[in-house]
Amino acid sequence: MANATFFFITLGCAKNEVDTDKMRTRLLDAGLVEAASIEDASVVLINTCSFLASATSESIEATLSVVSAQEDLDAHAPIIMCGCVPSRYGDELDDELPEVSAFVSVEDEEDIVRIVCEVLGIELGANPAADAALRTIEGASAYVKISDGCDRFCTFCAIPFIRGRYASRTQADICREVRELMEGGVREIVLIGQDTGVWGRDLPGSLDLAWLLDEVARIVRPWGGWVRVLYLQPEGMTDRLIAALRDIPEVLPYIDIPIQHCCAPILRRMGRTGDSKELATLFSRLREEIPGMVLRTTGLVGFPGETERDFQELLEFVERQEFDYTSVFAYSAEEGTRAALMDGQVDEQAKLERAQRLIDVTEQLGFSATAAHVGETVDVIIDGIEQTEDGTELVGHAWFQAPDCDGAVHIEEGEASVGDVVRCKLVDSFCYELVGVPVGEASGDGVDS
Repeated sequence: MANATFFFITLGCAKNEVDTDKMRTRLLDAGLVEAASIEDASVVLINTCSFLASATSESIEATLSVVSAQEDLDAHAPIIMCGCVPSRYGDELDDELPEVSAFVSVEDEEDIVRIVCEVLGIELGANPAADAALRTIEGASAYVKISDGCDRFCTFCAIPFIRGRYASRTQADICREVRELMEGGVREIVLIGQDTGVWGRDLPGSLDLAWLLDEVARIVRPWGGWVRVLYLQPEGMTDRLIAALRDIPEVLPYIDIPIQHCCAPILRRMGRTGDSKELATLFSRLREEIPGMVLRTTGLVGFPGETERDFQELLEFVERQEFDYTSVFAYSAEEGTRAALMDGQVDEQAKLERAQRLIDVTEQLGFSATAAHVGETVDVIIDGIEQTEDGTELVGHAWFQAPDCDGAVHIEEGEASVGDVVRCKLVDSFCYELVGVPVGEASGDGVDS
């Protein structure tokens, strides 16, 4: 098949975006061309999410939507389902989704070229080496996975059954990928994994995340790059890591610690540790040692056995801690998890009501935290350029905004390209969004003055 083309649809989290990018690069290196639409594709690949039952449903609905769209377009490109849904449900999918030509689990994604060849009945170039960086440059920020899988086995979470046990990527692989991304024009590296704080514990030698941050910082330094870390569990906040977050200039003082809850009995039922006192002590220490830091967390409400009193403890804890950003989820009973079989399942309506009450508090805190940045002068990485009724608008993010999830800075005057860093004074805010006015040359460190 001459000029075979592919089209990707990616669902779920940033880790899936990275996996898609690696598969995309393999296919491009093997000689395929990325199509602009489903209609132009020889094969459609859907990288799925199955973290929650709703995500699994969305993945299946997206697949069936492609089938429907192809029927409307009189197109007949085969569909390949990749990622978490095949990893979680395996052979069950053959009968459930006969419209899909192949299912590719997470662990088989390295073999995507061979699988596409078999589906299309063609021969292409060989797969690139498994240790190649395998990335395309799509914007000013890039996610870099430093690990996969998880050993925590929280009772509500299916990730260990989907992604397997915790496995750190080697420092050499990570640094090679970071260097290639920076050389390609990326200006911010976002380190991600299911549990970033324990990176290195399964590798030879006394390696830890603090050491890795120093290595990555050395690479991005010549470009004035930023390093951001997401998904740090409370137990991973060691003295060395706190010092690294405080002392390495390229590492942003942006700390993402998903607590899920603060009530000790609920945390124990979740298979987690700590309580409200321990968490408060940790956050107090972080604020003392890293002045001006930004703090993000996650709250999970309606877990089996959660009483109104337990929820009220979480609500009051979040109010006291005044997190800058909080993601809120209502508990979902996931197939195969221990929590799904627990007594004390909370009524669906009660879960939704508690989630909304927590959202109301977190939005008030988050909007106030965003407004507090008005008056600061910061570097803004430009992520996109939009055309509005009033003309061209630059859209980017500052150091205290993780890309794609924390709001943005809107710059209504001046010229720049995606990837540029623009020095701005923040003059107004609305919800999680800010308005910036260019004031001069970028400082290079990103942090406000």
